[in-house]
Amino acid sequence: MPEPDHDLPGRVHPSPVPANEGGANPLATDEVVGLVSALIRFDTSNTGELETTRGEREAAEWVAAQLEEVGYETTYVESGAPGRGNVFARLAGADRSRGALLLHGHLDVVPAEPADWSVHPFSGAVADGYVWGRGAIDMKDMVGMMLALARRFKRAGVVPPRDLVFAFLADEEAGGKYGSQWLVDNRPDLFEGISEAVGEVGGFSLTVPRPDGTERRLYVVETAEKGLAWMRLTATARPGHGSFLHEDNAVTLLADAVSRLGNHTFPLVVTDSVAEFLRAVGDETGLDFDPRSPDIEGMLAKLGSISRIVGATLRDTANPTMLKAGYKANVIPQTAEAVVDCRVLPGRQAAFEREVDELLGPHVRREWITRLDSYETTFDGDLVDAMNAAVLAHDPNGRTVPYMLSGGTDAKAFARIGIRCFGFAPLQLPPDLDFAALFHGVDERVPVDALKFGTDVLEHFLLHC
Repeated sequence: MPEPDHDLPGRVHPSPVPANEGGANPLATDEVVGLVSALIRFDTSNTGELETTRGEREAAEWVAAQLEEVGYETTYVESGAPGRGNVFARLAGADRSRGALLLHGHLDVVPAEPADWSVHPFSGAVADGYVWGRGAIDMKDMVGMMLALARRFKRAGVVPPRDLVFAFLADEEAGGKYGSQWLVDNRPDLFEGISEAVGEVGGFSLTVPRPDGTERRLYVVETAEKGLAWMRLTATARPGHGSFLHEDNAVTLLADAVSRLGNHTFPLVVTDSVAEFLRAVGDETGLDFDPRSPDIEGMLAKLGSISRIVGATLRDTANPTMLKAGYKANVIPQTAEAVVDCRVLPGRQAAFEREVDELLGPHVRREWITRLDSYETTFDGDLVDAMNAAVLAHDPNGRTVPYMLSGGTDAKAFARIGIRCFGFAPLQLPPDLDFAALFHGVDERVPVDALKFGTDVLEHFLLHC
């Protein structure tokens, strides 16, 4: 494991590729590790507040420079606030009459506390077969692969089958208000002619046991996302002195409502994407993943770490995350507030809201802080065929299957303007790696071999899409 380096400065301007790699016309796999490491060394922590979010402009300008170095014309856009940088570049394809393919990746990351890590989270250290640091898998790995392939194609004069639009975006970790959502609303020209898109949290491998004692790698392609909705709850009651008897207390009203909501189990609902995933896993393992089974969640536990992601796609969730009330120990406040992170299955929004209202009761008011709708598409068509062919070309033991993401990505914004979206950032992972725990986790890291494998798969895909 790398040595800790807690004195590393947050903002640096690294060189893209180590001097001993590549050459005059390096392959994408020659560059990708250096690019991912360099990207991680930009501290692009997104706190959700304009005053404390930083680094996106520096990272975006650096990405633009890497693209311009090999001949791209880039478009740099600051979306809605200073410093929230986004970069676009287009590579012309052979058939300009076809819809373009958007490849999108976000440059921001969630914050990290250096004292908690084995390495500095913005070191980009390459050691023990991994690239370490915040964003290694969410999602500077995919950004690095996109950038490596964009540079390779331009230098080699590659003409893909259709136009490719590379987009490097801000603010995904806070819902895209200053990134994808703003761009869709204010710069629709950047998405002209785009019919399909590929982004994060899909294409990684899940190794499952087979009845004959062998194993099979399933490459899960994201075809659906739960809706993302952050809800503010407010209770209002009569204020007063803390020493008096009070039947009407805003803190108590809110606490009771939050407790009911946080302890509630929403009904099990199996969407098409989840049902197809469960059938595929059952086919390979010989286990019964019948979604009608009363023990379906117990069966999912047999899948290991990914069971947390898949299990969260069987139900709506409403998790209280923030509480605020009062300003003095002996004063009963007039209002109390809570914030709840809600994730809603496709087709469930109206039913979810009715259920929430029943749990909250008449004394607690709710409002949406952020509400981004769910998304689901089918697992078919030429683009899916190209993904499958690319995986099999580099892993004949692989199989692509659809799944639903319990979180959300920038795809929510692009789906609003009719773009068909998938998550396909291919990685062949060690079977024992707890991949789900690395998202927003301590010691986030991505295997070097997985990056190189993913770059090869992505190149095959883009040359046959």
